[in-house]
Amino acid sequence: MGSALPVGDPAPADGALPTDLPVNAATPFSVYLHVPFCRVRCGYCDFNTYTATELHGARQDQYADTLLQEVRLARGVLGDADALRPASTVFFGGGTPTLLPAGDLARMLAGVKDAFGLEPGAEVTVEANPDTVTDAVADMLADAGVTRMSIGMQSSVPHVLAALDRTHDPDNVATAVDAARRAGLDVSVDLIYGAPGESLEDWRASVETALGLDPDHVSAYALIIEDGTKLARQIRRGEVPAPDDDLQADMYELADGLLADAGFAWYELSNWARGAAHRSRHNLAYWRGANWWGFGPGAHSHVSGLRWWNVKHPSAYAQRLALGQSPAAARERPGATARELESVLLRTRLAEGMPIAELPGDRRTAVAGLIADGLVDGAAAVAGRTVLTLKGRLLADAVVRALTD
Repeated sequence: MGSALPVGDPAPADGALPTDLPVNAATPFSVYLHVPFCRVRCGYCDFNTYTATELHGARQDQYADTLLQEVRLARGVLGDADALRPASTVFFGGGTPTLLPAGDLARMLAGVKDAFGLEPGAEVTVEANPDTVTDAVADMLADAGVTRMSIGMQSSVPHVLAALDRTHDPDNVATAVDAARRAGLDVSVDLIYGAPGESLEDWRASVETALGLDPDHVSAYALIIEDGTKLARQIRRGEVPAPDDDLQADMYELADGLLADAGFAWYELSNWARGAAHRSRHNLAYWRGANWWGFGPGAHSHVSGLRWWNVKHPSAYAQRLALGQSPAAARERPGATARELESVLLRTRLAEGMPIAELPGDRRTAVAGLIADGLVDGAAAVAGRTVLTLKGRLLADAVVRALTD
């Protein structure tokens, strides 16, 4: 059911923003809609998700209406002033958004459009489990304004899926991709590498299978063992091996090479696209520090440096809204130094790099050493940006430490 929420200052019951918050209508604005339901809990998952036995009174069939209450509350908080520009991206994440009827997702998107507006050409993404996508679902989502589907493939190898507790039929990945294509949607496939028992050849098979689907975008994430998950307990008991860092590095290099050969370019450490038009604009908004409002249990928001997060459980979330109260659990307003460090952390991950002029003044001299170590591209640095080399991507945490410590 996800890791603990951070500790912050109390959030007002009416959700009001600080009166001195300098909201700039020129800053891009995004919306995240969290759907916290899953049929089963994957052993590695630390997201704020719930199976049917964990809902404790919350109603999945009432969820869309509950979330729309929060959308209306947010519109009321902002008042009549057009303090935020229309949303340029909307992202349905989870959990498994497509466990809800497509009509519910369509109503949620319509509610966002009514409250905030959508920019022309807005990117609207729905995450999907392959077993839940049919032609009818894809068509209804496309008709509602969805433009992009992110399909949770994870692996094409049965024993790797079993190690991850993934229960979808691998054959349904192609079925889901085909349905999304027929509906005119862009397609991203998500992969995970480094599962217990996964070999380099297993990983090659998964990447090649993904490429055979001819997607527009591929995300490939190294398996991270989160405290409190089933997989963490299995590793602690010695039942399965922990991920091997060297093997994961080999897997990353293999994926990067295969994707590059197929015409994909990396634009963030774990993401590759077939051309700039197919990059995830929603995720880029996070990495570039745009404004976003997150709706749903445990969802996080950020507007002009103010951050807040909602109560985690769907039942507590629904109870707050039924009382006409904001579901925000707490909030914080990090100082300039914390925001500066976060900017380095996030923007260094991008292929466009971090402007050297925006680094902390006493850390700009570290760039020369990173170039000498083969972690930062020298030509890009001369042009004024810290762009990671392939070696630098593998050691990105070390680069960030050098630029911030």
